[in-house]
Amino acid sequence: MISLDFSFAIAIYLLFFLTAVLFLWFMSKKEKGRVLTLDPRFIWFCAVCTYTYINTKEEVLSVCPRCGSYNKK
Repeated sequence: MISLDFSFAIAIYLLFFLTAVLFLWFMSKKEKGRVLTLDPRFIWFCAVCTYTYINTKEEVLSVCPRCGSYNKK
């Protein structure tokens, strides 16, 4: 059987924990550095409630998600 000192076991546990936190921190920094762009043809403006929304499925008519009115480009 392998004998471990209590302080050595705590040190190993802290090492694994800090490594996991450091890895997650690097992954989150990678996500924040990504540039997002939006095509202006997907941005719709409601003429009734003045709500600006994104709809990528419709090309001619779109239904406003806030008031339900129909809008056209």
